[in-house]
Amino acid sequence: MGRPEGARASTAEASAVARERTRPDSPHALRARLEETGYLLDEDLAVACFLAVRLHRPVFCEGEAGTGKTALASALARALDAPLIRLRCYEGIDVTQALYDWDFPRQLLHLKVAEAGGVGDTELLERQLHSPRFLIARPLLRALTTWPSVLLVDEVDRADEEFEALLLELLSEWTVTVPELGTLRGERPPVVVLTSNRTREVHDALKRRCLYHWFDHPDFAREVAIVRRRLPDVTERLAVEVTRAVRALRARDLLKPPGVAETLDWAEALHALGATALDAELATATLGAVLRCHEDVEAARTLDLTASPAEAPPGGRAPDGAP
Repeated sequence: MGRPEGARASTAEASAVARERTRPDSPHALRARLEETGYLLDEDLAVACFLAVRLHRPVFCEGEAGTGKTALASALARALDAPLIRLRCYEGIDVTQALYDWDFPRQLLHLKVAEAGGVGDTELLERQLHSPRFLIARPLLRALTTWPSVLLVDEVDRADEEFEALLLELLSEWTVTVPELGTLRGERPPVVVLTSNRTREVHDALKRRCLYHWFDHPDFAREVAIVRRRLPDVTERLAVEVTRAVRALRARDLLKPPGVAETLDWAEALHALGATALDAELATATLGAVLRCHEDVEAARTLDLTASPAEAPPGGRAPDGAP
C-alpha cells in the first residue's frame, strides 16, 4: 500500500531542503560541480552562475549558436540535483503556451457529467470548472511552483516584445495572476537561464533584471579538452584534427559557422566510422555532421581540412561553455 499523500509531500520537502543545504557555497565549488557534469567553464561564468543561484537573479546568456548556452542550464540542473524545465521560444508564443491554459476537454467532460447528474448550481459548476485540477501549468508556471528547479527560457530573441513584457513581469515579482484563481506565488524562485542567439536585440528592461554573460567560441586548447571530456573514446589525434578543421571552417565566410556542438557531432561521427585521425576523404564524406546548409557544404568541399596550421598547445583558457 502506498504512503499517504501528506507523507509523500513531507518526504519531497525534506529532500528539497537537503539539496538546498548541500548547494555550492562558492563560485569555485559550483564550477567544480559543473565540470563534474562535463561542462567546462571559465571563472567569470562560474561567478555569474553562483550569483544567479544565491541572489535569485536570472543569467542572460548571449552569443553565437553552438557555444554552450543551452547546455549550461542542463549542467546546472545536474549540478544542483534539480529538474530542468525548458521553454523554447518562437515568434507568436503567448500565455497559453508559456504560462498556463485550461484543460478544455476535461472541463467539458466534467460539465456533461454534472448535467447528467442533475447538478443545477451554476456558481458551483463555475468554481469547479476553474479549479486547480483543470489548470494546465506550462513551463513558466511549472518552474515557479517547483522548488528547487532550473528554468531554461531558450532563444528568447525569437519571441516578440509582448512575451518579453510577460517574462519581465514574472522575473520582477515571481508571481502569476490567474483571474479565476487569484495570484499564485512560488515558495522560492527557480534558477533561471535565458539564452539569445542575438537574432534581434532583447529589450534593455529585461536584460537589467539579469546577470549578463557573453558566450564565444573557446580557444583551440580548450575546445580539444571539451571533445576529450565529452567523447573519451575519441583519440587525442582525432580530437585535435577535428577541432583544427572546425576552426578553419569558422574562419570562412559561411552562412552558419559551426559551434562547439558541431565539433562534438563531427568527432562522434568520425569515431563511429572507425577513424582515429582526420583524412580528406572522410572529412568530405562527413561534412553533413558539422555543417547545416547546402551552400556551406559546397564551399567546404573546396578546402583542405586536413591542413595543420600552428595552434596553441593544450592547456589554454577555459571556454564560456561546453555543450
